[in-house]
Amino acid sequence: MNMAIVKVWITDDCTACNLCVDTCPEVFELPDDIAEVIEGADFSEYEDEIIEAAESCPVEAIQYEEEED
Repeated sequence: MNMAIVKVWITDDCTACNLCVDTCPEVFELPDDIAEVIEGADFSEYEDEIIEAAESCPVEAIQYEEEED
C-alpha cells in the first residue's frame, strides 16, 4: 500500500529561509516573509521533494498529510 500526500501547509514558525523553495519550487513559494504552498500544486508529482523539504526545514514549519491510496 502506498501513501499519497494529500495536503501540505506551512506553519507560522516559518523563518523565510527559502530552503523549501530551493528544494521544490513547483510546490513552495516565498512571496513575503512566510513561505506558502502554491495553489493547485501537484503534490503527487513532487512527493519526494515535499518530504525532503519538510525534513530539511530548520524549524519544522512544513507539514503534510498522507492518505493510503
